[in-house]
Amino acid sequence: MALDASFVGRSWPARTYRVGAEKIREFATAVGATDPVHVDAAAARAAGHADVVAPPTFPVVFTWEATREVVDDPALGLDFTRVVHRDQSFEVHRPVVAGDVLTTVVSVAEIKELAGNDVVTFRCDVTDPDGESVLVTSATLVGRAGEGA
Repeated sequence: MALDASFVGRSWPARTYRVGAEKIREFATAVGATDPVHVDAAAARAAGHADVVAPPTFPVVFTWEATREVVDDPALGLDFTRVVHRDQSFEVHRPVVAGDVLTTVVSVAEIKELAGNDVVTFRCDVTDPDGESVLVTSATLVGRAGEGA
């Protein structure tokens, strides 16, 4: 089933996330980020940061939650049981640190069909309480075509 192209350009209500030091530590351990600034507040402060610093891919923790709201919308038409993750990018404007309160707005950047597969690209704009951009993520998912496609 083709995806609903009317989703392109639409944005969904903002979601707010408070970044916790322990969440950063857990994520850093899970991905093997060994720099002390990710787990030790004193090391982070010595490096000029207010608190522990999230690894660059940490924002997937909260941006995926916002994206999932769109992915799960039946009107989009994406069969998540057939989805593979094709691409992910992070445009970081400043490091994410413990204590940040970040707001994510997700939008659908592109929908296309490729070799019978549904391809959808999501964009997440993440800002701080002053509205300053902290980062932008882009994620592309592929809904694989069925057996007879």
